Amino acid sequence: MEPKRLSYGETRFLDIIWDSEPVPSGKLVELCLEKLGWKKSTTYTRLRLLEEKGYVKNENSVVTALLSREEARAFESAWVVNETFGGSLPIFLASFLGGGRKLTEEEAEELKRLIDEHREN
Repeated sequence: MEPKRLSYGETRFLDIIWDSEPVPSGKLVELCLEKLGWKKSTTYTRLRLLEEKGYVKNENSVVTALLSREEARAFESAWVVNETFGGSLPIFLASFLGGGRKLTEEEAEELKRLIDEHREN
């Protein structure tokens, strides 16, 4: 499945599902009221829309995600880099670090490790 971009509300809703899954739909309604201020009807409407997109399933009133948090983040990150920075990771990173932001030693080492891990041979 090639995911589509998620709205802010969809991401917040999915965060609740990811943090609680498998979650009974009644419990999901309670969580959405508590965390998002959504009424029952709003929760079930949003749930149905995410089901139609293929991101979640509601089987026997138990909701689980079909798209992992990591998959959603990877897709969104790739979209931002492609659309905003012409697909260039170096330009993205230079922009991200602009304005005087400094990396900790741990962050720098983690970035080096990730680069080595994903480097083409």
